[in-house]
Amino acid sequence: MMVLDSKPLFPLMFSLILLYLSISNGRVHCYGEKKAFSLQRLQWNQPSGHALSCLSGKSRRENGATILEMKHRDYCSGKIVDWSKKLQKRLILDNFHVQLLQSRKGNMAFGAEVAMKARMPLTSGINLHTLNYIVTIELGGRNMTVIVDTGSDLTWVQCQPCKSCYNQKESLFNPSASHSYQSVLCNTSACRSLHYGSWNSPLCGTKQPICNYVVNYGDGSYTRGELAREHLSLGKTPVKDFLFGCGRDNKGLFGGASGIMGLGRSTLSVISQSSALFGGVFSYCLPSTEAGASGSLVMGGDSSLFKNFTPFSYTKMVPNPQLSNFYFLNLTGISVGGVAVQAPSFAKGGVLIDSGTIITRLAPSVYKAVKAEFLKQFSGFPPAPGFSILDTCFNLGGYEEVDIPTLELHFEGNAKLNVDVTGMFYLVKTDASQVCLALASLSNEDEIGIVGNYQQKNQRIIYDTKQSKLGFAGETCRFR
Repeated sequence: MMVLDSKPLFPLMFSLILLYLSISNGRVHCYGEKKAFSLQRLQWNQPSGHALSCLSGKSRRENGATILEMKHRDYCSGKIVDWSKKLQKRLILDNFHVQLLQSRKGNMAFGAEVAMKARMPLTSGINLHTLNYIVTIELGGRNMTVIVDTGSDLTWVQCQPCKSCYNQKESLFNPSASHSYQSVLCNTSACRSLHYGSWNSPLCGTKQPICNYVVNYGDGSYTRGELAREHLSLGKTPVKDFLFGCGRDNKGLFGGASGIMGLGRSTLSVISQSSALFGGVFSYCLPSTEAGASGSLVMGGDSSLFKNFTPFSYTKMVPNPQLSNFYFLNLTGISVGGVAVQAPSFAKGGVLIDSGTIITRLAPSVYKAVKAEFLKQFSGFPPAPGFSILDTCFNLGGYEEVDIPTLELHFEGNAKLNVDVTGMFYLVKTDASQVCLALASLSNEDEIGIVGNYQQKNQRIIYDTKQSKLGFAGETCRFR
């Protein structure tokens, strides 16, 4: 009779016991999927030198695509004395923005007439100082620094002569100095497109031959001016007869930028107007908040230009008649540390992916399940009070590095967004004595879920508007 050596069986039996104990409800719980995170990386370093030094016009054209350098706006706003106050204010304003967005959805439910009169247009927080990322474009031969917004369609800049303008870094755009500038007249298809691109009817009358626009942002911020055509250059790529807003009466917290670059879905957006050049495809990689960090906005879909370290996974865009200018996706699940959380609301409607909203918002039942699993895996750390919309907070002031569970968002078609470690915690206090899980709950199950830009950092996110699909891939964002 053959005698078996019993020693090698003990590790195997022990492993089988652990596997058995980890199985419940018919699925395997893979605990231990964590990433090391340095608390020092969470610190928002002070910008050095003059604010203008971080406004970059770097760009290049390669393989039929245009690549623009993208920067976080905080490093272009001068020295900030109190970072903790700045971070706290940003979170409060982000919440106001989301509340206004939800109310916009409610107004749309009552029909187009009400929607036209609603004070909150389809925007991504421009008025609330929550938009974060800027690029440099050339308009009529002049460099203009503009805020990138996937929730806006009308691109506009401040113009001379200006009745009332906020302070900006560069000099105002001067139409009289451009030979290619042309005002758009009323009773044209271009003028009528304003309704779909700004959700405001054009201002025309018998004594007003030029098509005027107005966009009100609900808090008293606004831009007013005339619709015009001008030569636009995205890097070295010209876009002739580009429709934009020449703002002559503007007010709001636009952070010193010249205006807004609209990347939404209507015919007025940069994406639609340049579709013959770039095929309706664009992508971005949002940089981290580290000093000197930069990402990129790529117009065009040549994947050889990307520096992603994981393959792309794609999901389809889904229509939302109430908010047709935004990009919606079907969120099918969330995994924390490799464990798939269970919640009934994954199958309800779509979620909005937005470059302007900061913190990701989840349906209450989904957030509750995610929070419970996170606390189960991230235990033993001293708690800290919640702040504003964030209620899962810790005092990590005594730690240099912690291991945090991974977070994956799953979308229809087996696509997934692996949230970068820098998108997991939000620093309320710069000494790390109040650090919070960077996710928040919506007020009720019927509100719109949002994937915010905090969870999009260090990802290459590609929008293909022609094929109506969106892709995710991990990438360490930097302009090369």
